[in-house]
Amino acid sequence: MGFGASAHIVVKTIKALFPDTKIYVFARNKNEQQFALELGCHWAGDIETNPPELMNAIIDTTPVWNPIIYSMEKLKPAGRLVINAIRKENIDIQSLTKLDYKNHLWMEKEIKSVANITKSDIIEFFELLEKIKIKPELQTYKFEEANKAIKEIKNQKIRGAKVLIINND
Repeated sequence: MGFGASAHIVVKTIKALFPDTKIYVFARNKNEQQFALELGCHWAGDIETNPPELMNAIIDTTPVWNPIIYSMEKLKPAGRLVINAIRKENIDIQSLTKLDYKNHLWMEKEIKSVANITKSDIIEFFELLEKIKIKPELQTYKFEEANKAIKEIKNQKIRGAKVLIINND
């Protein structure tokens, strides 16, 4: 749920480690959806769209609350929603009032948070990426172009990760 900078690395990692796994992406715009399909995802659509089947797990990487409601509707019984966001904005927090026990939590569905990682988690992940030869798609910007990169993020012009080059040496 959400297809920002880190999501394409997650997709590439899953494809490398578990090639038969079906991956569905919920993204806010057509370019992100197309990028997900180019990476080998089985389906991509808007958060309000129903995928071809219910899922066992969903990872939410969005900064807002509304996707939580939609995610819970798309889970199989005993499915798990994992919120992997450093923070959530309060602009749509009222969406949580729509959380309904029967439609969103019934049948042992659960919500977990995993936004807290350790240094050893990062080291282990980078070692894994090196072993399976994952290369992220990058868009680089000189320090003087930082505002351009920020505007592109704001305007949802994202493909892979944006990297700011601080020193050209």
